[in-house]
Amino acid sequence: MDNVAEITACLEDFFGVPQWNGRGNPLSSMIKTILSQNTNDKNRDMAYHRLKERYPDWSLLLDEPTSDIADTIRPAGLANQKSERIQKFLHWIVERTGELNLDFLCEMQPDHAIETFTQLKGIGIKTIAVVLMFTCGVDIFPVDTHVHRICRKLNLVPENASAEKTHFLMQPLVPDGKSFSLHMNFLKLGRTICKARQPLCGKCPIAHLCPSRQTAS
Repeated sequence: MDNVAEITACLEDFFGVPQWNGRGNPLSSMIKTILSQNTNDKNRDMAYHRLKERYPDWSLLLDEPTSDIADTIRPAGLANQKSERIQKFLHWIVERTGELNLDFLCEMQPDHAIETFTQLKGIGIKTIAVVLMFTCGVDIFPVDTHVHRICRKLNLVPENASAEKTHFLMQPLVPDGKSFSLHMNFLKLGRTICKARQPLCGKCPIAHLCPSRQTAS
């Protein structure tokens, strides 16, 4: 944990302390996060914008042919799969609560939320963790592609650890209240310096803590 605390502090010194934007709409966030699976932010945002423009109220998706939803979200990729997942998820909420409202998610204990929502097809630990952290402000550490890669490079988790396993291994190591900061700064690090193909180790603020660093960059 001391090592993770030092990494967190070094990244905050270098990138700054990320500021949470405040509580959002959990339902909209969940739909956007499902769209983000296996694609980049640009394609996700394009698909989400098209979806909101065509269906300004999420209730309009409940009885819409999934083929029409898929056509709308095509830029996000895996459109047929994602359209079915989104619609089934909306029906599940209505069946569970009697209304199309996901605000109750932010009141759930994180472990209970993970256990409940990961039983639904298309919602894994990363998806629910992202919504809990970004939208509800929960101190939980989502593990996406960049975060997973960096955690392994730093030997914080075993090289063969899955993203799901990395989530459970990292959560107790992250200092209290620092999940958002470390997640966001790992993203910045992965996108700008610790790149998958050509890491710029000479510019890395935590190179001295990285057993995988290259001596020449």
